[in-house]
Amino acid sequence: MKIKNREVEDLVFKSYLEEVLKKKKYLKMHRYLQHGNTSCLLHSIAVSYYSYRLCKFLKLKVHEKELIRGGLLHDYYLYDWHQKYKPTRNVGLHGRIHPKIALFNARKDFNVNYLEADIIEKHMFPLTFTPPRYKESVVVCIVDKICSVYEAFNKNAYCNITSRVIVDKKERRTVAKKINIYN
Repeated sequence: MKIKNREVEDLVFKSYLEEVLKKKKYLKMHRYLQHGNTSCLLHSIAVSYYSYRLCKFLKLKVHEKELIRGGLLHDYYLYDWHQKYKPTRNVGLHGRIHPKIALFNARKDFNVNYLEADIIEKHMFPLTFTPPRYKESVVVCIVDKICSVYEAFNKNAYCNITSRVIVDKKERRTVAKKINIYN
């Protein structure tokens, strides 16, 4: 039986995803809606996955671990930005301030390096004015915008993404329940 490159790449993605999913606090992201009906958790997984897939498709030489982890943590701000009374109400617009909050939370809960920090902090360019420094940051920034538009217009965005990155059916059901997807 021949193993396809995509299967190997999905296993690589899965290994980094599992590492981040071990933190129960990370799973709290499923409580908050991002765009449309898509949870912040599912949005972050999708941005990370499609950033990784895009780099593979374009044959870009990137730091895979940092790209994946940065994508997974880019919206790790842990509040409902749709609420009237949110942590940023006296600080500024959610779109401009949440990258700094996400980076603060990520540094507190994960061992974030300089590249992951750049991905998290600059994924909202040009709204945040400071451009991304690394190609991994640029890719996540672009894919984040594409995913956001897709989520806004698609009621059940990414309903099958868990089947791509989680092989074991029992584990898939467990994660699906946590992030409100039913495969």
